[in-house]
Amino acid sequence: MSSYKDVYQSWLNDKQGFWENAANDLSWDKKWDQVFDPTDGPYGRWFKGAMCNTAYNCLDRHVPDRPGQAAIIYHSEMTNEVQSISYEDLRDDVATFAKVIADQGVSKGDRVIIYMPMIPQAVIAMLACARIGAVHCVVFGGFAADELAIRINDCKPKLIIAASCGLEPNRVVEYKPLIDKAIDLATYKVETTLIYQRDGQSPASMGPNDKDWTQLFDEAKHKEETVDCVSLDATDPLYILYTSGTTGKPKGVVRDNGGHMVAMKWTMNNIYGIEPGEVMWAASDVGWVVGHSYIVYAPLLQGATTILYEGKPVGTPDASIFWKVIERHGVNILFTAPTAIRAIKREDPQGELIDQADTSSMRALFLAGERADPDTIKWAQSALDKPVIDHWWQTETAWAITAIPFGLEKCATKLGSSNLPMPGYEIDILTDEGGKCPPDEIGAIAIKLPLPPGCAPTIWEDDVRYKESYLSKFKGYYETADAGYMDEENYVYVMARTDDVINVAGHRLSTGGMEEVIAAHEDVAECAVFGVQDKLKGQLPLGLIVLNSGVTRPSSDIEQEVISLVREKIGPVAAFKTALTIDRLPKTRSGKILRGTISKIADGESYTTPATIDDPAILDDIKTVFKKRNIG
Repeated sequence: MSSYKDVYQSWLNDKQGFWENAANDLSWDKKWDQVFDPTDGPYGRWFKGAMCNTAYNCLDRHVPDRPGQAAIIYHSEMTNEVQSISYEDLRDDVATFAKVIADQGVSKGDRVIIYMPMIPQAVIAMLACARIGAVHCVVFGGFAADELAIRINDCKPKLIIAASCGLEPNRVVEYKPLIDKAIDLATYKVETTLIYQRDGQSPASMGPNDKDWTQLFDEAKHKEETVDCVSLDATDPLYILYTSGTTGKPKGVVRDNGGHMVAMKWTMNNIYGIEPGEVMWAASDVGWVVGHSYIVYAPLLQGATTILYEGKPVGTPDASIFWKVIERHGVNILFTAPTAIRAIKREDPQGELIDQADTSSMRALFLAGERADPDTIKWAQSALDKPVIDHWWQTETAWAITAIPFGLEKCATKLGSSNLPMPGYEIDILTDEGGKCPPDEIGAIAIKLPLPPGCAPTIWEDDVRYKESYLSKFKGYYETADAGYMDEENYVYVMARTDDVINVAGHRLSTGGMEEVIAAHEDVAECAVFGVQDKLKGQLPLGLIVLNSGVTRPSSDIEQEVISLVREKIGPVAAFKTALTIDRLPKTRSGKILRGTISKIADGESYTTPATIDDPAILDDIKTVFKKRNIG
């Protein structure tokens, strides 16, 4: 086992050679002319001149050695269904469905929107696109029609692949009306929609341009019609994934084929410590980057088994379900968002439900998606008796910027830190003027160019916007838009988005630091701190707290205790004087707290309900609480 320091230093010593060596673990139709070409694209391109196919490396490459091994285990608490799909069967289904979409006129370079819930057909559709060189664009199932229309106009898909519906606790989300409205709103007109009708659920009414997935698939299967993998340039796009943009127009993050599969494969061995044949569960959704990277591509590139879970961490049926899934399927590594663990902790603060399942197969819990507060990590460490590793990455990077390399060395974690920079990432903390901050001083977290393989080389058909969004503020750096600091041992602390660092009477303060203090209160399940306008001090922090289940003390007492805690731990400089108890925090479907939207409500500014919000009704609840306290 190599040490982290040795591996990171070996990358620093020979950055191109490091990734060239990693690339040799995969199958290439043609090796590269250049490991890295700095003249191509906004900052350069990896594996220029190489030819490959990602779907081949995910499936066909493994079939001779592990034909019967489970590639996917589909576990749905919404339909009480569990299905195991072997590498051989998944390869065959993907090759068949690739023929189906090719028959719709889809070929290399065409875009395909996939609008589906967490069902195996979503993964089959993604890999079928990859097989023939079509560029998939997964849009979270149930996303608003106008947001779907924006994505249609931007990527101009040849085909939309969708399911009839998605399932939420106590409701069915019908997808077809949303798709029809989006197509009507869009200026670019999609010719064909392929619909998978979910068994026993609300069927979608079919229109003249709609075709039935099952009918076409069964016909191709009966005729034994398949297509082979298409050889693609390593720099050809594999997928587009849209992330929110500051202008309101979403940014189509592009992922290439060659660099992406090299990075994904490397992370499985080195960051997560997952060997071929072992089981990884990323409890996310294929509509988000975590789902792309660690439900679909990385586990399959490694020859591992991946869990495709349809359900929630609580409520389907209760807060024990994660531990029961781990027991049933022998999960070795669990990767989820801190929000999920906080939801479980709120329902089971003593961790009693964990003891009802055998989690001995699980070696570690990885957290990402938002900052993991120390209290949540300590609870999980104690309750699970496993390593809990916070790591930080972005839609744009596809994999961890900072982590603990669990497969290399069991480095010590530090509470509140997303841990150490991974090979490929050279991090500096910069002032607004571009100077370097000393250890422990908050600044803008920036990554020296070039970015490593797997990171977005550009925005879809918009190199200029990519440069303006990420490369313009700090010369020679990628701007992460996250703020934080690095300690003397190079551990990175991501404290807030740069927009969430508030200025109180000239003092730059981290909302994440205040949240860390509040979350340590024994009665607080989760919290959010954000800045509100103040005529005297510019901004003042305001805290929202959600209490653990079963707390019977007056919320006003807890609010005062929280205020005293912040004053004690951070000091009077924080000017933290208001904490409000609410039932729920507004979040995106991926678990990120919508601090910017809350702040606008508190300031009495107009706002648009984010398309990614999990439940818009929460905003009305917050407005009611604010009104009672004369806020906004």
